[in-house]
Amino acid sequence: MSETSAPALGGRRALPRNASNAAEDDLPTVELQGLTPRGFNLQDYLNVTNVHLFKERWDSNKVDHHTDKYENNHLIVRRGQSFFIQIDFNRPYDPRKDFFRVEYVIGRYPQENKGTYIPVPVVSQLQKGKWGAKVVMREDRSVRLSIQSSPECIVGKFRMYVAVWTPYGVLRTSRNPETDTYILFNPWCEEDAVYLDDDKEREEYVLNDIGVIFYGDFNDIKTRSWSYGQFEDGILDACLYVMDRAEMDLSGRGNPIKVSRVGSAMVNAKDDEGVLVGSWDNIYAYGVPPSAWTGSVDILLEYQSTKNPVRYGQCWVFAGVFNTFLRCLGIPARVVTNYFSAHDNDANLQMDIFLEEDGNVNSKLTKDSVWNYHCWNEAWMTRSDLPVGFGGWQAVDSTPQENSDGMYRCGPASVQAIKHGHICFQFDAPFVFAEVNSDLIYITVKKDGTHVVENVDTTHIGKLIVTKEVGGDGIRDITDTYKFQEGQEEERLALETALMYGAKKSLNTEGIVKPRSDVDMDFEVEKAVLGRDFKLTITFQNNSPNRYTLSAYLSGNIVFYTGVSKTEFKKETFEVTLEPMSFKKEEVLIRAGEYMSQLLEQGFLHFFVTARVSETRDVLAKQKSTVLAIPKLIIKVRGTRMVGSDMVVTVEFTNPLKETLRNVWIYLDGPGVTKPMRKMFRGPFEINNVRGETEAGPPPAGFTALRTDGLPPERSWAARRQEPPAPAQQADLPGPLQFGVFGQAQLGGNTLKSAFFILAF
Repeated sequence: MSETSAPALGGRRALPRNASNAAEDDLPTVELQGLTPRGFNLQDYLNVTNVHLFKERWDSNKVDHHTDKYENNHLIVRRGQSFFIQIDFNRPYDPRKDFFRVEYVIGRYPQENKGTYIPVPVVSQLQKGKWGAKVVMREDRSVRLSIQSSPECIVGKFRMYVAVWTPYGVLRTSRNPETDTYILFNPWCEEDAVYLDDDKEREEYVLNDIGVIFYGDFNDIKTRSWSYGQFEDGILDACLYVMDRAEMDLSGRGNPIKVSRVGSAMVNAKDDEGVLVGSWDNIYAYGVPPSAWTGSVDILLEYQSTKNPVRYGQCWVFAGVFNTFLRCLGIPARVVTNYFSAHDNDANLQMDIFLEEDGNVNSKLTKDSVWNYHCWNEAWMTRSDLPVGFGGWQAVDSTPQENSDGMYRCGPASVQAIKHGHICFQFDAPFVFAEVNSDLIYITVKKDGTHVVENVDTTHIGKLIVTKEVGGDGIRDITDTYKFQEGQEEERLALETALMYGAKKSLNTEGIVKPRSDVDMDFEVEKAVLGRDFKLTITFQNNSPNRYTLSAYLSGNIVFYTGVSKTEFKKETFEVTLEPMSFKKEEVLIRAGEYMSQLLEQGFLHFFVTARVSETRDVLAKQKSTVLAIPKLIIKVRGTRMVGSDMVVTVEFTNPLKETLRNVWIYLDGPGVTKPMRKMFRGPFEINNVRGETEAGPPPAGFTALRTDGLPPERSWAARRQEPPAPAQQADLPGPLQFGVFGQAQLGGNTLKSAFFILAF
């Protein structure tokens, strides 16, 4: 291929950066060398008349490459695996005198040494790990080729050409968008860096386009359905656009380490105009509340079409979109949830909670926070940049928390390295280690400025780390992949190893830890239902023959799920007298009227209890969070599960409150069945069981009646599949039919939100 002319950039580089998949320059159709004789006629030589890519969903190229689910009319293949094309010539092909090759080009400034210009020679035998084309059939004027791609090939959308050699130069086919070919990562190829050897896991972590994300509280785990939609129309191009927007060099797009790191930065818009704007202040003007999203499709398509960040997201939204990005490109990925996730602001691998001498939290000095839960992703890949043994699942987080190499991103960090405390290995392993295995340290700030470590809680952080089970919607506990069991010697050794590898230690906590107190304190929160009173029970245990008097303080706060307090709604102090070797329980009533007017959208309440033993001056401290139970949305489906047939989707929920609900929003998403839709029902809805029905079938989309038990009819949904086949072509829908629904209602000045997900069949 001849070099395209381009001005030198300051004498340092012959060509500008090749950082856009969408940008392109056409290759010349004729490249003649030297003088041509009089009477030279191009038609006297082999000419290409047509190229067939076998790119229909049912063709072997897409079926064998597991790309038949993509709503895309182009050829989509996975690298390192052969595929077939057919070339038609103007006359029969004679291998003794005719020479041609296939060329794949990506970007505007293709170079062979960068992998952006790929000449594919015709060879007698294909070799693993190398590009090559083998003639597998010759028939009249047609030649069928089996093309083998490299397992290290750049991932993206390539332009395809066929070049024919003549004694006087090269004849090349003209640019034809119909022959553009997408090449993706290949978890089915042993030579690919993302190879995953378990077929059920490949089905789950690459091909499953519906998922469940866990949230809530450690003692009250809740589920949220999420439509990843990696095969939906336009999503593959949107994911490639994300890398273009990052100006990621095309030569690096075959490396899953680099791709996942760029994706981690670009899914958030903190510093690079990425996909999603984060908002944690409960104000969502000019955007969509994070809890209202039911999937990634609308977000990615809006980002690509508007070229502006989408508003708004929080951790599970970032994780859901990032999961779509990774799976769409072929990298096995899953969403994980860490309960009691630490945010270590000062990189000392511990959560420092500073207390005043009276037991109150010193908010000015306490900069670390503990999230009730936090979602991130894991991506499966080998780590050739790390020692042997640190490949496999890698933690990657697109929620903007801390700066990493000048951008808000995190990972990929080896989960195996985190478990063993080897946080010296890139990328961002210290931060992830602190999220799952740091200690919670309570420090009293004396009036003279000295600090005393009152208590060290080694088990609070990283209580439970979960992901969706393979092949189902249940919980899979993966805590043991990140940390050894609490209390084991290996777990403490991992922390000591992490500290040895350069964690910054706080000089203010070098004091001697006070000996264990004779008095223990703990408390339990009764199951809390939205709009109802509940009790909090504090238990004090005296383990000594001495009599003690305690001054206790209870603080109840409305908190964001990130652990940051919005407002204190409950404050109570009381005295407790403990006889020798005895215990005492104190009950505190939490009234609905105290918290309802200040609620945030996820309904988290946080309680902090401190007590000081008057005789010994010992300080006891405990903190717990609870999430208010809110009504679930239940989905039921009636009808024949047949393409082109009508179905009825019923949505039900119960208003558990003694107050009227108004402005009830319903968001419905059924991947492969209907596009995401939303509708508001003004109400009012009294205490009752509300039942709504929606049709799914061939007629044009519209609204049908919402049927309710004891309530007048309102308007509801009609979810219909677009362009169904004629009745003669009807066939069963493949796999389970799934819907995701989100509900939102107005209660006075507050917003009540709920999400529920169910398999319809």
